[in-house]
Amino acid sequence: MRHGIAAALAVLFTMALATPASARWLRADTNNFIIYSEGSEKSLRSFAENLQRFDATLRHRFNVPDGFEPNRLAIYLVAHADEAGRLASGKRGSSIAGFYLATPNGAFAVSNRENDEGRGTPLAQQTLFHEYAHHFMKRFVPAAHPAWFVEGFAEYLSTVDFTSEGKASIGKPVHRRAFGLLAMPKIPVEQLITQRPDAVRGSGMADVYYGRSWLLTHMLYNDPKRKGQLLAYMEAINRGEDAIEAAPKAFGDLGQLDKDLNRYINEPLSYVALHEPMQIEGAITIAPLTAAEDALIPLRLERLSARYSPERTASVRLALQKLAAAQPGDAEVWYELAAAEWGMDDDKRDVAAARAAVDKAIMLKPDHIRANVLLGRLLAAELDKQGDYSAEAWSAVRKPIALANRTNPDDPIPLYAYYQSFADQGVPPPQIALQGLGRAFTLEPENTTIRVSQAFALANQGRFDGAIRLVQSIAFDPHDGGRGQSLLDQIEAMRKDADRLKTDTPDEESETAAN
Repeated sequence: MRHGIAAALAVLFTMALATPASARWLRADTNNFIIYSEGSEKSLRSFAENLQRFDATLRHRFNVPDGFEPNRLAIYLVAHADEAGRLASGKRGSSIAGFYLATPNGAFAVSNRENDEGRGTPLAQQTLFHEYAHHFMKRFVPAAHPAWFVEGFAEYLSTVDFTSEGKASIGKPVHRRAFGLLAMPKIPVEQLITQRPDAVRGSGMADVYYGRSWLLTHMLYNDPKRKGQLLAYMEAINRGEDAIEAAPKAFGDLGQLDKDLNRYINEPLSYVALHEPMQIEGAITIAPLTAAEDALIPLRLERLSARYSPERTASVRLALQKLAAAQPGDAEVWYELAAAEWGMDDDKRDVAAARAAVDKAIMLKPDHIRANVLLGRLLAAELDKQGDYSAEAWSAVRKPIALANRTNPDDPIPLYAYYQSFADQGVPPPQIALQGLGRAFTLEPENTTIRVSQAFALANQGRFDGAIRLVQSIAFDPHDGGRGQSLLDQIEAMRKDADRLKTDTPDEESETAAN
């Protein structure tokens, strides 16, 4: 009986996905974002302008040059918070303002168009600004940051607001954290700084963790008595000092820091008001999508959001099969179908169907970037299954990947796929592949898969300090869950092995002299 209900729900879910909404999706292109929305053109333009101003504010604060970003962040605006919640969790009844995912195939964000009536800027905007602050930090601020500051930094910037002239106010109160800060038990500063977030924010304390992290960040940025301490702390960590030992050196007695923080919340909070309007660099263009693109957007969003759910991916696959039958001349539809098929678990994946779909995408658009990358992966998987690791066979794997790279040299995914093909073959990557990996990392440092590969590539070249710095940011990530520490341990072990090898290898000059 349960299987029957599950099957019926899957059919209903698939029908909902395949049925086009009454509203049409619009696409906005800016210097830094590609934004999809079913709302009005007016509301989309206002949203895009605000988001560009926020990006300009961050660039102003951190001295990051303006200009067109070759690898832009995709943002999807859904109608309501409950739809964002369903996409994030796969369950109806869940309601969140939005979310951000940095996947192996690129990052994207989801927000909603509801304009809540709470205090301060709308919650959906705060959440998106919070998530984009994470994205910005990973992409443009190349340093290791402790977990509490990663969240405190994002919360601090989430309440940026603009006047009608475009002047930014930075550091306004995060009203949604008031209950956690005022009514819940306080997390001592020493615990906040020295313990992993998952150990601190459990048992209903997540809101307190975010609130205390924001408050500490706000105080260190704005309290004159604490001027320079945050910078000293960050510099110590990035020199390789232990984060726990660096804290009292930078901040002084942590007990006193805790007392100061408890007083700080009762003081009037200052914020920074910029005198000059934030300029919107570049044009903002808005255009409707074709019928095929319009039907495809919610399915693509579902596929991207359902990456760890085989049931949801199977439902998306079924809906994409129907859309491909209705829109057989659209290359993007066939690519999405191939990607959904390839995204299934190994035991449920139909490799032949994935190959057929990707072939159709390439037939319709021979230079389709992601379809050519996926073709390379399919060919690599087939060779691995056959146990064929010959140079000639793997040259055929790299041919579509190279075409994808020539089509758009600024897309990091073909660059990474080319590097990875040598690892899949089991041979050392040539210099051109290592250079491509470095370029992919420069374009998309928020991509953990690329970051880890770059770190180990550096370690294999004996560049251990650089490798450790790259992995430190994963170890400090509040959402990491301990993987980063394991990676750090591996690289430290590689360093020790390299040092031991140097010690054990006789010096050639000394050996010659002895002979």
